[in-house]
This record gives sequence, C-alpha cells and structure tokens, in this order.
Amino acid sequence: MNKLTIRARLTLVYAAFFLVGGVVLLGVTTLLVSQQVPSAVSGKHILSSTPSGPPMDEGRQMLSERIRTATTTSLISQGAIGLLLVGAASVGFGWLVAGRALQPLHRVTETARRLAVGAGRGLHERIVMNGPQDEVRDLADAFNLMVEQLDAAFDGQRRLVANASHELRTPLAMNRTLVELAVSRPGASEDCIQLGTSLQTVNERHERLIDGLLTLADSEHGITERTPVDLADIAGHVCDQRGVPCDGAAAAVTRGDPILLERLVQNLVENAVEHNVPSGLVSVTTRTIGEDAVLTVANSGPVVPHYEIESLFQPFRRLNRERTGGGRGFGLGLSIVRSIARGHGGSVTAVPRHGGGLVVTVRLPGPGTASPREAV
Repeated sequence: MNKLTIRARLTLVYAAFFLVGGVVLLGVTTLLVSQQVPSAVSGKHILSSTPSGPPMDEGRQMLSERIRTATTTSLISQGAIGLLLVGAASVGFGWLVAGRALQPLHRVTETARRLAVGAGRGLHERIVMNGPQDEVRDLADAFNLMVEQLDAAFDGQRRLVANASHELRTPLAMNRTLVELAVSRPGASEDCIQLGTSLQTVNERHERLIDGLLTLADSEHGITERTPVDLADIAGHVCDQRGVPCDGAAAAVTRGDPILLERLVQNLVENAVEHNVPSGLVSVTTRTIGEDAVLTVANSGPVVPHYEIESLFQPFRRLNRERTGGGRGFGLGLSIVRSIARGHGGSVTAVPRHGGGLVVTVRLPGPGTASPREAV
C-alpha cells in the first residue's frame, strides 16, 4: 500500500467507500423487501379468498416464505452483480476525480523541479493559484513565500560577492601602479626591484582571485543572452594558447554566453595542466551525444579517491578537503565550471582516471533544446 501513488490510494479509498455504502444499501433494501413480502402476499389472499382456517393460513404462510426467499435471493444476486459493475465504473471515475484533485499539486511539483534544476539562478517563478483559499492554495502560498526568501538570499549573496570583488579591484590596481613606479624609477636598488617583483606576483595572484570570484558571481546570476557556440572552436583556441593537443575536436554546438563558456574550457584545461605530473597526459575532446554538446578533459596526476571528487567542486577546496593555502590555484576552478554549466542548463561530472588523475565531462543542451530556465 505504501508503494502506491497518492492518486492510486485515493482511487482505492473512493472505491472502498462506494462498495461499503453499496453493500449497506443492498442489505437494508433486502431487509425491508423481505419484511414487506409476507404482508403483501397476505393482503392479496385476504382480498381474493373468503374462507379461512388453518389449512388456508398454512398455505399462505408457505407461499409467503417461498416468495420471500425467491425475492430476497433474486434481489441479492442481481444487486451484487449491479454493485460490482457500478463499483468497477467507480474505480475509473475515482481515478479521474483523484487526478483532477491532485492537478494543483502537480503544478507545485513541476515548478519546484524547474527551480531545483536552476537553484540560485532561476528563482523568479511563482505559482499562481486560482480558486478558493483551500489547503492547496495555502501550500502554494507557502511555497511562493519560501522561494521569494531564497531568491532574496541568493541575490544578496551575489551582490555581496560582486560588490566586494569590485571594491577590491581599486586598491589592487593602485598597488600595482605604485609598485611599477617604484621598480621602474631611475636609481632603484636591486633589493627594491626584487621586492617590487615579489609584490607584483602577489598582487597578480590576488587579481586572479578577484577575477575568479567575479566570474563565479556572474555565472550564478544566470544566462540572459544565448548565442550558438561550438565547443570545438573554443577548445581548439584554448588548447592552442596552452600548448595542449585537442584530440577528437568534433562539432559540439550549444547555446550560451561565449565568454563564460570560454572560461569554462579554460579552467578545465588549466586545472588539467597544473595538477598533472611531469610529461603527463592531457586530453581534450568534444563531441555530440544525441542533441547535447559534450566536452571531456582528462589528465594524469595523483590518484583521486572517488569520495573526494565532490569536495573538488566546492569553492576554495582542493584534494583531501584541504583549504587552499599559498600554493597553486585558489580552488575556484571546478566550482566556476560547475556554476557556468548549470547556468547553461547543463551538468558536470568527474570520475577518477585509471592510473591517477581525473576525467571531467561537461554536458550542455544542444542548440535546439530549451534550457530549464527558458522552458519556464
């Protein structure tokens, strides 16, 4: 019973109530008819026969019993057949009524599923319920209130990251200018030049961190304008810049923001190069599966346990769930990749490569497939 859907359970409840009511009605009707048959037979013989006496009373009684038994048997058998036929019809009618009653809940479920696909990016949809202020209407209102609060929280978080990133750009630009002036001035000592070079390296690192945070905030804000983009062209361009061979660059057309998609490919390739072993493998392929555009980036490297993969997609996280320190990277690469892919209605999966390293696969909707956000 617990494995049945709510619609099936409601149908069974409707049919059970109908059958119980029909059985009770049939029993009451049979009882009333059986009580009326003797009096009806007795009245008929009284009017048609004048003699009276024990033989006549005994005959009337036997006749009354036979008529009552036949009537009761006929009523029960025919009534049971009719009850079964109407009960079967009530099952179909109950199925339709249950589906009609659950239709508002299906709307709530579909809206929640669409919002879950684009959580944090497409929380602007609301459920519009017409009709009386009943329990389903209260559920829809509570759901709308929850989504509204989540939408405000996500917007506040994105604004905070974006504003903080923009505010940090100004002092970093000033630091870079001052260091460049100090290093390039006539008569600068060797120690001053060396210190200035170190400060420029640190400053550039902070600028890359700010750029990563801005990209993360922009990708989570949602994709408003989409144009046809071939991932093969982007992968070839990025691989040429990094000096990485692009294997099997078949056409893989999707629709989205070319700048963000280029950043997605760039992050994957740079992550594969930076976390590789000397003379290791870096493979970049693009292809089309069904209507989806698929990008796969694989590299050799340290062995990655399967249970550690999810932590790699968290901001500021690296292997073994360690916070990023002063080493290479900030732990934003894969989180930005996932955010951009989800913003385009796609997905990112990563699996350990045999012998060490990762195989990261990005799957994006094709140009003729509407993203979950566009389908709303």
